[in-house]
Amino acid sequence: MIIVEPGNPLEPPASDLLDASQALMRRLFNPEENHFLSHDALAQPDVRFFIARDGSEVLGTAALKLCGDYAEIKSFFVTDAARGRGIGAALLRQIEDTARTEGVTDLKLETAELLDAACRLYERHGFARRGPFGAYAENGTSVFMEKTLPPV
Repeated sequence: MIIVEPGNPLEPPASDLLDASQALMRRLFNPEENHFLSHDALAQPDVRFFIARDGSEVLGTAALKLCGDYAEIKSFFVTDAARGRGIGAALLRQIEDTARTEGVTDLKLETAELLDAACRLYERHGFARRGPFGAYAENGTSVFMEKTLPPV
């Protein structure tokens, strides 16, 4: 059974999964195209960090960074072995529920066209493409998306 719960980005196994995610991003993209948060930044009070697990095996991570009138999805990662099992959908449900609890209805994210499975997941869950937001700038690699959460 898949369980999504708060995790600690500074300790294994969550930190190990973050290391794997960040290593992948470094392989795929130039430094100026990488916008992932450090483990320390993911442990700050304005971030809600989650892990998805099946028993003791951690299969994915996701974070919600509170940014005033919106929240940004960060560090969204599912292991290769766990893809296609609904882990991404479960993490997104938790992110959306947490955003509502925090009083936020506008979710934004930055990903990349190269990460086509991620783009498809977000689009299936109601995210639409938009222009850059916050400190982001158009770079030819990033895809920016947004979703307004419906009232409960």
